[in-house]
Amino acid sequence: MDNSEKKPLTFTMFMLVKTTNTWLKLDPKGRFDFLDKTIQPILKSHPTVKMRFYDSEAFSGSASDIILWETNDLRSYQHLIEELRESNFWGTYFDVVDIIPTIENAYAVMYDVQPY
Repeated sequence: MDNSEKKPLTFTMFMLVKTTNTWLKLDPKGRFDFLDKTIQPILKSHPTVKMRFYDSEAFSGSASDIILWETNDLRSYQHLIEELRESNFWGTYFDVVDIIPTIENAYAVMYDVQPY
């Protein structure tokens, strides 16, 4: 398979976050207002980056939530993260515990086989 036939790699980043007391003190309306006015515009400005959100506080003491980011455009992902860092998301409402970058089915790409 030559390079012109290869599909772009899909990168998946698992962002482990922990809610802060500042976030927990907001009532639900305040939380959704922040998401609608601050986070939603950031997400919309990076359409090549998909986000999924998972609650984990019932199962983990280190991370209350996991945000899954998926993209084949690392530049757009990096810009999105910079915008989050410049908002109250990062450090005010959530502490970022870890970011684990991965490549979906990297072994299949490496060995030019169908993924299992």
